[in-house]
Amino acid sequence: MNPRRSLTLALFALLVAAGCAAQIAPIHDLATLKRTTVKIRSHRFDVWLAISPEEKAQGLMFVRDLPADRGMLFLYDEPTEAGIWMKNTYIELDIVFIAADGKIVRIAERARPHSLETISPGGLVSAVLELKGGEAARRGLKPGDKVTWTLSR
Repeated sequence: MNPRRSLTLALFALLVAAGCAAQIAPIHDLATLKRTTVKIRSHRFDVWLAISPEEKAQGLMFVRDLPADRGMLFLYDEPTEAGIWMKNTYIELDIVFIAADGKIVRIAERARPHSLETISPGGLVSAVLELKGGEAARRGLKPGDKVTWTLSR
């Protein structure tokens, strides 16, 4: 191969790699996120709020342990077909999809860690709640249950 062409290709690869590295968003410290309490029947969960696009993109990635009464609530301004994936997520999660009326429309139980498969609600939702894998079944949560929270914290 021509040495000049090799150098050009090497420089191009370096620029592409640098551009990709610049695209990586910083990891949010969950302690800096707003929190609230989610209630489903008699069950309460202390949750972090994912409001910004960056917070939603990160979700519970990199979390190594999640107490049974903790989670993350993703809030959307408009009802959306919120697809969730498990990239860089180290623990199983229950994904609870919540309609605009506050009712659970679907629960994807024990989503597989590190999976790139998109988990969809099958319709429009206004919020998604992520809980420790197995908590939805353990607490008897089901579609139709009403989910409430406040944004005062």
